Amino acid sequence: MDFSIIQYSKFMTLLDMLLHNLKTLHMSLEDSIKWLREVMAEIGPSHSQKNEEWNIFDVRQANAIVDYLKISLFQHYKLYEFLFFSAREEIVIGTEQVIEVVKPAGHPFPDPLEEGISFDIYSTFIEPPPILDMEMKGLNQEQGPEESQPEADTSETDPLVGFTIEDIKLVLGQVTDDILISIQTKINEKLQIQEEAFNARTEKLKKA
Repeated sequence: MDFSIIQYSKFMTLLDMLLHNLKTLHMSLEDSIKWLREVMAEIGPSHSQKNEEWNIFDVRQANAIVDYLKISLFQHYKLYEFLFFSAREEIVIGTEQVIEVVKPAGHPFPDPLEEGISFDIYSTFIEPPPILDMEMKGLNQEQGPEESQPEADTSETDPLVGFTIEDIKLVLGQVTDDILISIQTKINEKLQIQEEAFNARTEKLKKA
């Protein structure tokens, strides 16, 4: 419409007032149309000069403004009401996760997983007993230098005197077999329990 700067300013003011009436004053569509008609009635050149700041649009420009408001704001009035007044669900764009960090290097092995071996087997056969080492050091310090000499004497004697390599291999093989059998038995029991639970869950799903 080749509006001037003042006409652009008045037109944007009109749009801002219409949105203000909708958002703040909660004007209905009928009330907004009535309000626009009262405002646009002051634009005609035959009107009295009591509101001269509004007398900047001719009839052709006023009709173009009304047509624009009709196809933009008034045609989608329900949409603007929904935008300003309806509560919308917030979209979650992020979540917080707790991450377990690796323990210091003082622990040679990580803690057992829930799906892995039991804590009893782990603490008995895998994790070294640091408490016993500390107790032995404390006893050595309490005994003092008087008892250190007999210990030195006993440490010089080989505890494996009288045993052959075959005897040592036999003993180690028996201990290893006992440990492996115990671990295998417990693993089989857990697998059987999990299989029974899985089968029961499958039957429930089939019935459903």
